Amino acid sequence: MANSAVLNEKFNPEPLRNVLEEYEGEKGVLIPLLQRTQEIYGYVPSEAMEMISEFTGIPVSQIYGVVTFYAQFRLTPVGKHLIKVCHGTACHVSGAEKVTDALVKNLHIEPGETTEDGLFTMEIVACLGCCSLAPVMMIDDETYGRLDEKKVRKILRQYKTN
Repeated sequence: MANSAVLNEKFNPEPLRNVLEEYEGEKGVLIPLLQRTQEIYGYVPSEAMEMISEFTGIPVSQIYGVVTFYAQFRLTPVGKHLIKVCHGTACHVSGAEKVTDALVKNLHIEPGETTEDGLFTMEIVACLGCCSLAPVMMIDDETYGRLDEKKVRKILRQYKTN
């Protein structure tokens, strides 16, 4: 998935135009188009939904309904680093809430939000599949387990200095 380097970046339609050309004449392409859009921009911008609407003939309101129905799609840009905090059963009983609280305290954002500097986006997920390491979080593609507040602070410092 692409990360948005600049959160206030102007929408560039050209990459999406290229994708739309690839799907010319095909039916049932809404989900793949939305997935590709999110790969390009890091989220699904409203301008992209309008372009997809014109291309498919599906009203923007219906496209918006699909985007908001599926958890895989985002309506806002993500930060440079995406933090996923596991709140599955093993993590929940092992202290996932304390990990989330440590992130909230240190980043000054709530789950689903992005830091003002655009460095981090935090989200809660149902399971990361690392139950033996509970509580767990992922930052981008790196998994961190057996977390407590001190470990969370140390990990965040590494990302802030790189």
